[in-house]
Amino acid sequence: MSIPETMRAVEIAEPGPPRVLRPVTRPTPRPGTREALVRVAAAGINRADVMQREGRYPPPPGASDLPGLELSGTVAAVGLDADGVAVGDEVCAIVSGGAYAEYCLVPAPQCLPVPEEVSLADAAALPEAYCTVWTNVVDRGRLRAGESFLVHGGSSGVGTAAIQLARRLGARVIATAGTAAKCAACVDLGAERAVNYREEDFVAACRDATGGRGVDVVLDMVGAPYLGRNLAALAVEGRLVVIAVMAGAEAEVNLLDFMSRRLTLTASTLRARSVAQKAEVGRAVREHVWPRFAAGELRPVIHATWPLAEAAEAHRVLESSVHVGKLLLLP
Repeated sequence: MSIPETMRAVEIAEPGPPRVLRPVTRPTPRPGTREALVRVAAAGINRADVMQREGRYPPPPGASDLPGLELSGTVAAVGLDADGVAVGDEVCAIVSGGAYAEYCLVPAPQCLPVPEEVSLADAAALPEAYCTVWTNVVDRGRLRAGESFLVHGGSSGVGTAAIQLARRLGARVIATAGTAAKCAACVDLGAERAVNYREEDFVAACRDATGGRGVDVVLDMVGAPYLGRNLAALAVEGRLVVIAVMAGAEAEVNLLDFMSRRLTLTASTLRARSVAQKAEVGRAVREHVWPRFAAGELRPVIHATWPLAEAAEAHRVLESSVHVGKLLLLP
């Protein structure tokens, strides 16, 4: 495959609002040991990209300074010992940075095949969301069939994936969202109940839906302001899983409540994990989640797409929170 010497990309000129995202031309990277160079078909846009743009979430050491944590595309070249991938393979992947570009380096163990029945571009909407849901809801949260599950931000990229997967695992799903239309979208995806958090108390809704027992698992990305109410929504032996702190990171808890109801609080991020750890999450997703797309049980939920050069406008839409599902950039 012919690889150009330079590529188009979007960089962060300086920390700030969406306008600091600017199109640039950069040298096309070359794959090193155990790396694949992927010609990007689409890049997913995530809240973490916004935090990086604002200067609040710097790339880990050695990662590209370009934003973008997930992509889909075609393998254009491979480095030494890049086992499991070959030139011409259609893949999707999580990366530590660099997806806002025509080409991106991906550690070979993190490359996943595009699921059957999913287009190459649409596959960019899957890696970050489903790896996040699997490692947090299934692994850390230990959600099982027959249990009840509350997901905040049910209309977000992660939320739409969490609703679908939890429902297919046999859990009862309650979701929160900020408008009637978003609540309807959550129900359409499989939520038993959707709570407009602007109008209704989600703790009361969880208690009502479970006969006063509470839910078994909560997936939260709001953070500190929701901590007390999340704990109140949990059943005995409940698990609270935090994956973001969009509204604050510091809060106080009553440890006696944890002790008396045997609660668990766990939290994680994906970006800083090692290649081996990310590859392990990817293997589980490939085995347990990808076949469900071929079976028609899961589907990508994509709100809109933009050309790469219009990344700033895509960020404005993401920050407006009008979307349902994922936003994609198309180089």
